Amino acid sequence: MPTLSEADSKALLAAHGVAFPDERQAHDGQGAVGAAAEIGHPVVLKLGGAAIAHKTERGLVRLALGDDAAVAAAAEELLAAARPEDGEVHLLVAPMLRGNRELIAGLHHDPQFGMTVMLGVGGILAEAVADVAFRLVPIEPVDGEEMIAELATQRLFADFRGEPAVDRTALVELLVGLSRAAEADERIVGADLNPLIVVDGRPVAVDALVELAS
Repeated sequence: MPTLSEADSKALLAAHGVAFPDERQAHDGQGAVGAAAEIGHPVVLKLGGAAIAHKTERGLVRLALGDDAAVAAAAEELLAAARPEDGEVHLLVAPMLRGNRELIAGLHHDPQFGMTVMLGVGGILAEAVADVAFRLVPIEPVDGEEMIAELATQRLFADFRGEPAVDRTALVELLVGLSRAAEADERIVGADLNPLIVVDGRPVAVDALVELAS
């Protein structure tokens, strides 16, 4: 099944109310440098394309680029790492976001029940605790609130390591936005927002991958 590039995945979901950071696309080092200046350093630089699904595994992400020289050098490295099978590629420039908590969310098709919205604990704990909640599409805000309440790791949603509690309203809006996207576009067979970094209490999706029906 075809997947959309990270940029196109985010654009599709954003149209239905899923919020993403301010990001820019560029096609060369000069464009990346200009985009980083608009966003403000430090930035993250990624090599993107419809055929590139696993950027981290391939080393196609550069973090905490603090000035023009670092952005230009990273852009050159990433473009040089593109393979012929990647097809058309671009550079994605995003703000460098930090937080002590990570969540995951997405859309997953259950063979028996149909499309579901998923919310879970992310980061290094994800596989160890397997703390997730599901609801059938469509969901309403009350369903999103119940999904949050179902997670066992409730301590992560309160004040944590000097950071404020998770903005549950913003998280519910994100979950409802995923549900709306699945309702509106029947081509969608799956979507992953991983990770959702909690920045000053607000969950922010820094990566997205949408899978479409063939």
